[in-house]
Amino acid sequence: MNLWRYLAEFALALVLAPLSLGIVNRVKAKFSGRHGKPLLQLYYDIAKLLRKGEVVGKGTTWVFSAGPAIAMTSAVVALSLLPLGGVASPFAFQGDFILCAYLLGMGRFATILAALDTGSPFEGMGASREALFGALAEPVLFLALLALITTAESLGVEKELSLSTLFNGFSPQAWLSGRPELIMLIFVMGVLLLVENCRIPVDDPNTHLELTMIHEVMVLDHSGPNLAFVLYGSAVKLWLFASLLTGLVIPVMPVWAHTLCSLLGMFLAACAVGVIESVMARLRMHVVPALVGLAGSVAAFVLILTLVR
Repeated sequence: MNLWRYLAEFALALVLAPLSLGIVNRVKAKFSGRHGKPLLQLYYDIAKLLRKGEVVGKGTTWVFSAGPAIAMTSAVVALSLLPLGGVASPFAFQGDFILCAYLLGMGRFATILAALDTGSPFEGMGASREALFGALAEPVLFLALLALITTAESLGVEKELSLSTLFNGFSPQAWLSGRPELIMLIFVMGVLLLVENCRIPVDDPNTHLELTMIHEVMVLDHSGPNLAFVLYGSAVKLWLFASLLTGLVIPVMPVWAHTLCSLLGMFLAACAVGVIESVMARLRMHVVPALVGLAGSVAAFVLILTLVR
């Protein structure tokens, strides 16, 4: 029964993932006084791109064509390791958070290789920035996970320490058990969501200035189905990090109530991203590492507090 429930939750996540980016765009449009794109615009774009042909540069190899598919697949597989709607993943195992992190790293690596394969200096510049920010964000993610693991072990949690244990109502229970410092991880996960998905204030996904672009400049040469894979993979990755964020807030409850609260939390996270992008400007490139460092410092502080208790 749990397997079929999880498959239904997983299918729902895959279907609704593009809607989260639609919500972000609608919120941004409302803040600027515009009507904005339709809420389902990304669905229309993906369907249109899947019907189109692909233009491939003469100097590119199979690496360029395989990059978007690998990045999208790695995001989907990483999502399958998370608990969804209060149902633990059937693929959960001890230490699956390491696999999840490196699946995301593999997708980033494939995107970087595809950008470098074009030989474009602009795409190479974006790939360099993507590698830098990824290298900074990955230790922060592991620090946050280590703080949760340490808390779970100190509270005598006997279940396997997997993502399904750590992000399925554990954090609110830990708050009530005298571990309020874990609330600070919400800020850490929020920063990671913005950094990993290249959103403002880290990057502007709607800019057309090559000198300031990071993720978008790496996919300039993709078209047709490969561009559809890029767009859908980005939506799934945003849904994944929003799931981690909401997993720190939603307590244990019945499956149907957990599903409704999870969906509400996902859409609130999308609205929060839209608000942040509406009220903040893009940070200068040298300031972004300071923001990631601040999140890392908070995660390290939470880890220290969990160790000394």
